[in-house]
Amino acid sequence: MKISVIVPCYNAAPYLARQLEALERQSVAPFEVIVADNGSTDGSIDVARGFEARLPKFRIVDAGAKRGASFARNAGAHVASGEFLAFCDADDEVAPGWLEGLEQALSQYDFVASRFDLTKLNPRVSYVHPQATGLIHERPFDCLPRAGGCGLAIRRAIHEAVGGFDETIRFHEDTDYCWKVQLKGTPLGWAPAAEVHVQFKNSPAAMFRQARLWSKSEVTVYKRYRPLGIAKVSNEDAIKEWFRLGVLVMRVLLGRASTKNLAWRLGTRIGRLQGSIFCLMLML
Repeated sequence: MKISVIVPCYNAAPYLARQLEALERQSVAPFEVIVADNGSTDGSIDVARGFEARLPKFRIVDAGAKRGASFARNAGAHVASGEFLAFCDADDEVAPGWLEGLEQALSQYDFVASRFDLTKLNPRVSYVHPQATGLIHERPFDCLPRAGGCGLAIRRAIHEAVGGFDETIRFHEDTDYCWKVQLKGTPLGWAPAAEVHVQFKNSPAAMFRQARLWSKSEVTVYKRYRPLGIAKVSNEDAIKEWFRLGVLVMRVLLGRASTKNLAWRLGTRIGRLQGSIFCLMLML
C-alpha cells in the first residue's frame, strides 16, 4: 500500500529522532514520510533534516501559520501523495511492525486506529491506556468509538471528503475527527498489530497544563455532539468530582497520594470549568 506517514511536530527536538528512526526500522517501508513543523523554535527542523537521505520521499513541511496538531496534520495531508495517510506524533515511538499492522487492518477497513502501549516510554506509570485493548468507549463520550490521533490511518480521499481535522479545536480534535468520519459512513476499525509507544508528560506542571487544555476542548466536543445521545453530565456529578478533588488534596498533603495525580485531576476540573464558561459566553 502507498501509505504517507505524517508526523506533526512542535518543539520535539529531544524525541523526533527516536520517532524517525522507528519509521526507518519498519518491516514495511513507508511510501513517504512528511514532518509537518508547527513553528518549532528548538532545532526540530535540524533534527528532521538529518533524515532527508535516510527515509523514502522524505519532506519537511512548514506548518507554522497556525498553532495546533490539527493544522499540522492537515498541512502534511495536503501535500501527501499516498493512497492512505497514517498519523504519528513526534514524541512517541511506533513499534517495528506498525506499518505492517496498519496494512493488515487497512485491507479490511478504510479508517483504523493503532494499539497504544505506555510501558516502554513511561516505566513508572501504572495507568493502562484504554486503547491498549481496543477502541475507546468511555463515558461521557461513548456514543461512537474513538481513538487517539497519534496512530490513526485513513484513506486519503475520505480525509479530504470530511475536511480533515477541525483546526478550531486544539485538543480532543481526534475525537471530533473519529466521529465525523464515522457519521459520514466510514466505520473505525481496530489494528491490534499496529502498536504505538506513547510518551506521557512527566512533570506535574506539564500534566496539569495538558489535562486543563484537553478538558477545556472536551466541553466543546461534548456540546457539539450532545444531540447524538451522549450521556448528560449533571451538576450533581460535577459537585461530586470537586469533592473528590478536595479529598485528593488532603491525601497529597498527608503523603498518601502523588502530586502528579493531583495535577492531572486539578487540571481536568479547571479545564472543564473554563470550557463551560467559554461555551456560555458564546451563547450570550
